[in-house]
Amino acid sequence: MPVGTQGTVKAVTHAQLEALGASIILGNTYHLHLRPGDALIGALGGLHRFSGWTRPLLTDSGGYQVFSLTDRRKLTENGVAFTSHLDGSAHLLTPEIAVDIQARLGSDISMAFDECLPYPVDHDVAREAVDRTVRWAARGRQRFQEVYSHTGAEGSVQPTNRGQAQFGIVQGGVYADLRERSAEGTLAVGFDAYAIGGLSVGEPIDVMYDVVGYTAAWLPNERPRYLMGAGTPADLVECVARGIDMFDCVLPTRNARNGQLFTSTGRLNIKNAAFATDDRPIDEDCQCYTCRTHSRAYLRHLFVAREMTAGTLNSLHNLHFYLDTMRRIREAIEFGRFESFRQAFHQTWSRRSQDS
Repeated sequence: MPVGTQGTVKAVTHAQLEALGASIILGNTYHLHLRPGDALIGALGGLHRFSGWTRPLLTDSGGYQVFSLTDRRKLTENGVAFTSHLDGSAHLLTPEIAVDIQARLGSDISMAFDECLPYPVDHDVAREAVDRTVRWAARGRQRFQEVYSHTGAEGSVQPTNRGQAQFGIVQGGVYADLRERSAEGTLAVGFDAYAIGGLSVGEPIDVMYDVVGYTAAWLPNERPRYLMGAGTPADLVECVARGIDMFDCVLPTRNARNGQLFTSTGRLNIKNAAFATDDRPIDEDCQCYTCRTHSRAYLRHLFVAREMTAGTLNSLHNLHFYLDTMRRIREAIEFGRFESFRQAFHQTWSRRSQDS
């Protein structure tokens, strides 16, 4: 799922995303609440109508963002009080408020408010956060049911999408017992589907894979499993192997704007001088618009010249690569050859990454 924090995926248009085959994108509760405001978006018909994106939307609850404001927030049992990174104004985000904001935004999938943990973190601290997240999950689920069980608005909330689903989030750091504790508590609350949060925050990659594997095993097979904030193309393959269905990550677009491109054989830094006269496409096996139309030499020129088009063309390629990787994974699963696809992927990806 391409990340559109501010209601847009950076450097590309909705029409381009649709042409790439993106079926769902993300928005962020924290950022949209601060600017332009969920009340404004709600009054204008919700995020779909406001942004012009007609396909599904998922909104994060803002939990990760407020917990990253380590010097500008105060955690209590009620929620998190914080000051805006934009103007220093005071705000409060609680499980109920997160539900209300996302109801006004009208996303198709909303996320429960959770307490994110850093890495590393003490076991006792992580246990307290897990228990608080479960309590918050129950409060958020109750508020969600209050808002969507009536034909009219609940209080001052006017939902703009009455078909909205709500996902619960499993936390617990890298501790297996706490992940199980969190999964049991979150499943007991009961959500439409479940996500694994609190990973890709600095832990070793093999540790992340282990946590994903045993956490996914505690989540129901019949509901989507969403790994939040991960990862590299290799992470997609490995975490699908461990039972994950949905991903989001800023890497395709953020790395594109910084000149790093993903190819079938590894990463390529287009700013390198070696590409100044290279007439080949980024990836000769790729059929995206950028690869069909432009050379590495031209793309390097745009990047060095700081042309905005560089970010667009690079992003189109990286997004195509990620979406096509997921398409190929789905196809391999459908035809019963995922394991052979997985092995072939790592052989080509690892070889080029080592050469680079």
